[in-house]
Amino acid sequence: MQASTSILSATAIHKIFPGARALDGVDFSLHRGEVHALLGENGAGKSTLVKCLTGAYRRDGGRILLDGADVDPQSTLEAQNLGIGTVYQEVNLLPNLTVAENLFLGRQPKRFGFIDSRDMNRRAKALLAEYDLDIDVTAELAAYSVAVQQVIAIARAVDLSGKVLILDEPTASLDAHEVAMLFRIVRRLKARGLGIIFITHFLEQVYDISDRITVLRNGKLVGTRATAELPRRDLIAMMLGRELVQEVAAEHGAKGEGGEVRFRFRNFGRKGHIQAFDLDVRRGEVVGIAGLLGSGRTETAEIMFGAERADSGTAEADGRTLDLSSPRSAIREKFGFCPEDRKIDGIIGDLSVRENIALALQARRGWARPISRGEQDRLADEYIKALDIRTSDREKPIKLLSGGNQQKAILARWLATNPDFLILDEPTRGIDVGAHAEIIRLIEELCKKGMSLIVISSELEELVAYSSRVIVLRDRAHVAELMGHQVTTDGIVEAIAASAGRTDA
Repeated sequence: MQASTSILSATAIHKIFPGARALDGVDFSLHRGEVHALLGENGAGKSTLVKCLTGAYRRDGGRILLDGADVDPQSTLEAQNLGIGTVYQEVNLLPNLTVAENLFLGRQPKRFGFIDSRDMNRRAKALLAEYDLDIDVTAELAAYSVAVQQVIAIARAVDLSGKVLILDEPTASLDAHEVAMLFRIVRRLKARGLGIIFITHFLEQVYDISDRITVLRNGKLVGTRATAELPRRDLIAMMLGRELVQEVAAEHGAKGEGGEVRFRFRNFGRKGHIQAFDLDVRRGEVVGIAGLLGSGRTETAEIMFGAERADSGTAEADGRTLDLSSPRSAIREKFGFCPEDRKIDGIIGDLSVRENIALALQARRGWARPISRGEQDRLADEYIKALDIRTSDREKPIKLLSGGNQQKAILARWLATNPDFLILDEPTRGIDVGAHAEIIRLIEELCKKGMSLIVISSELEELVAYSSRVIVLRDRAHVAELMGHQVTTDGIVEAIAASAGRTDA
């Protein structure tokens, strides 16, 4: 495209953090009257690029043009004044103020030095009428649904900026009707000539609303394509970062097949979190969970472990109804859960390796029955040796260990409880090659010992290697179950890409 068609252009954008290159020479352009989807998995660089465009971060290299002129926003306020507005998934407004006060916060109309509430309310009413929103602008923002709050946030951003609108996961908490309402507004803004950057994990929405797609991976530009010319399967291959080849899964039929069903989930789900699903898990079986980021992988794990409480369905073990109403209940039912983000949801950094390993077992026993120091020492020494946790001693603060050793310590925490059902969410993410291989070996050993495992991973080759079955998720729903020789990287990608019963190829 010629430069004259672009309202926003970024070239060779670099952003470096200590020990990491978050953006490595990324190019991006946005045209007038265009919805441009910005996609990529966790750590791809999407948020960093947006923050560089909006002045939240200072870029370390590159050039940004807005309407053909060089710009270098020093803050989000300066970017807003230049014409770049952003609306996030979590509406960044004040729920205890009225709708009108939120729309004109910081720029309220005044009369004789005082805020003119009547004029502000009148102008707010007129502004929202442009979005077909007829509501009481004198009511508190908190009185309205998330979808209405999103529209109000968009109206404010466009009124403040009016050239570029960045929508960061705006539909994550909306139902289908609310998404349709929001998209009608996006199309109207597009017709007015705004350039709109749309960040989402819902591929159906990407193909419904966007004109072009840019994919980032590991801080680098993978490519930009016209949406109409990019099959879903190719898009997923761009995001996952591999050329897909046909693979035949060796001996999948022997893994877990024919064993007794130990755990049953029926119509198990939570509205707005994960669509209700049925799932059987056999003794000594590894069931893989696949899907793009935002597809519902972690939501599935959270509801199984009681971190989010199911509002429908039942869970059973060996015919006995399970109480999975909370993590504490799940632990009592001999469930374990290694979360995706070990630093935030897993380790307690200032505690020792010993204390971190003993934590889940202590939670199961209750604080009235403390684990003795001698037993803690024995547990720590046993698992440090068994899992080859590289630490100078058991009393070392766990935050000082490498990522791979932290991951193995979290695994040790749950193995110390002798669980019957273990959920691993991205167990090999962000660790070195050696630790990576050891954790995969451990998964296979646990399976052989009869433990039932759910393993969530974006590493498709891993899932193919150790899963007897793979459940594929898309748009927070379980959409396919692959078994036996269906369990290949190609098979998984085809299932992710399939849309409403068809697959683009």
